[in-house]
Amino acid sequence: MHLNEASAAAPAHDTRKAEHEAHKLEKRLCREVGRAIIDYDMIEEGDKVMVCLSGGKDSYTLLDILLKLQKRAPIHFKIVAVNLDQKQPGFPEHVLPDYLTRIGVDFHIENQDTYSVVKRLVPEGKTTCSVCSRLRRAILYRVASELGATKVALGHHRDDIVATLLLNLFYGGRMKGMPPKLVSDDGKHVVIRPLCYVSEKDTRRWSELQDFPIIPCNLCGSQEGLQRVVVGEMLREWEKKHPGRIESMFRAMGHVVPSHLMDQKLHDFKGARATGIADPDGDRAFDPEVLAPPELAAWRRP
Repeated sequence: MHLNEASAAAPAHDTRKAEHEAHKLEKRLCREVGRAIIDYDMIEEGDKVMVCLSGGKDSYTLLDILLKLQKRAPIHFKIVAVNLDQKQPGFPEHVLPDYLTRIGVDFHIENQDTYSVVKRLVPEGKTTCSVCSRLRRAILYRVASELGATKVALGHHRDDIVATLLLNLFYGGRMKGMPPKLVSDDGKHVVIRPLCYVSEKDTRRWSELQDFPIIPCNLCGSQEGLQRVVVGEMLREWEKKHPGRIESMFRAMGHVVPSHLMDQKLHDFKGARATGIADPDGDRAFDPEVLAPPELAAWRRP
């Protein structure tokens, strides 16, 4: 092979490799989202799923993968994308409508000036996340009711869920995370997190490959010193030094042993008595045990 022929072959090889890697990532995302939907019964026949689209990499990925699964799912469900325009200064309000129109998905833009409310309520220099989150949640629940949505889908991924557990441990004094599926406090809405098995690095890579028109959050996402930012950095550092640690922590959230914690509401510690009868599911606190990863399941037609 001549030098010029070899030079021409190299870009072609690189292109094929990139395409192969992108295809593998797409399959993995569809598999993991499908597995989450099955494991937690997130989407059912006839559902209207309201996908909350912020303009960030995670919500774009969520919408994209759900649209792919919608085409192959064994059930019929509708998707409507909803963005809350909070009237932040400089917010490019044309970006999401242009994108959603181009891909042909049903959507609704809700215009509410929560930015001014947050700025009025939160002292300068204080973090705005909690107030902003409460306002945003109330508005999105109202919109879900108005649109007739039966499920509200959020773009939180596996790393978000683990970070929330640590935040509650470090700062809240409780063992609490982000559930894959929950019913709102008023009992009117079912919230789902179909990306719960997906890593952040996969949503980031998919966003780059798809060239989504990312909109940064200048209200709260760029604030320095946020507890969630600090915990996220800590998790990424752990993962670099000890690959698989985030996955291990995530799996631990699905293998809870109440008798080996301290919550008296979950286990009758006061009533614990020696019976002389061996319990096959009893105390194995000091036995070496390796938890196998959960079985994989693809959400597709047989």
